[in-house]
Amino acid sequence: MSINLSNNVEGDDLHHWLRLSLTEGVGSHTARELLAHFGLPEYIFSAGFPALQKRVPEKLAYALSAPPSDLMQAQIDATLAWAAQPGNAILTLADAAYPQAFLSISDPPPLLYAKGEVALLNRTAIAIVGSRNATVQGMQNADQFAQLLGRANLTIVSGQALGIDAAAHAGALNTPGSTVAVVGTGLDIVYPARHRDLAHKIASQGCLLSEYPLGTPAIASNFPRRNRLISGLALGVLVVEAAAQSGSLITARSALEQGRDVFAIPGSIHSPLSKGCHQLIRQGAKLVESAQDILEELRWPQAAPAPLVEPAKHTEIEPELQAVLAAAGHDPVSIDQLVARTAFTAAAIQGHLLTLEMQGQFELLAGGLYRRLS
Repeated sequence: MSINLSNNVEGDDLHHWLRLSLTEGVGSHTARELLAHFGLPEYIFSAGFPALQKRVPEKLAYALSAPPSDLMQAQIDATLAWAAQPGNAILTLADAAYPQAFLSISDPPPLLYAKGEVALLNRTAIAIVGSRNATVQGMQNADQFAQLLGRANLTIVSGQALGIDAAAHAGALNTPGSTVAVVGTGLDIVYPARHRDLAHKIASQGCLLSEYPLGTPAIASNFPRRNRLISGLALGVLVVEAAAQSGSLITARSALEQGRDVFAIPGSIHSPLSKGCHQLIRQGAKLVESAQDILEELRWPQAAPAPLVEPAKHTEIEPELQAVLAAAGHDPVSIDQLVARTAFTAAAIQGHLLTLEMQGQFELLAGGLYRRLS
């Protein structure tokens, strides 16, 4: 489908784009069909009912040929006022700043809301996604992969959700690549609410992006749909942790449909949060153990070596704690298993695990299992 549009959108033109996107019954597919046939939105509204009825159902043809309601006009005015504020932008298919990567996917949004550094939307990017209920190790992996890929000038794209998404955004902030958060609400709403500080940091140092109008609340069905934009904006998708039915797998499937690469970090065969990654690897996703694996696969220039964090000071670990570490291995383990592998009582094991957890050596998983982090 070919859409012949101009290179920028201003003033009255943007009013027409907003009116089209806010008309009930006009989804992204219908909007693109109308644009392909009539041209710019102003020509759609001036086409008249008979011409419109040949393209859309009668009810929608009436809506498009009638003047906007007072309620819609108020919403358009409020949105234009929002767009006039520093750092806010509305991008349409007619804008040169519109993400060019979206033009290669099957369902590009005709209109986007952005807050922050819009230029990031046309930089080379990698998406990092994963479980909302991530482990400590998973969060560390997401943060460090994002840091290294960001230092290599790749922009990190994710969905601002709890867990892996948040860690990826945090790791990418303050790197040359920075980060883009594609959200499933209007940009005047922060979801989840606890990510208010993170959203403000992304808006000031990166970019927030949504296809949903201002005021759109957190609706469950909108989040799987926005996943196609997370993958569509990137060269590839890295899945850090994912359960067998994780929403991250939707993003991975979108990436495959869009011709993007899919990468997955393997984990313990006993961990439920590794099953989604292992499933992807069995289906052809590229197994990665380091950010360098991704850079080499993409043939992307390596970043200059630099420490991710300040080196930890060496501290002596008591022999009994060392024995617990050695007995644990690297798979999740129960207290009963540690009792069987050592000469310690269950009470002693619990005490040692508490000490090691406070030292950052262990994390407590669901089901009362513990996993070694070092």
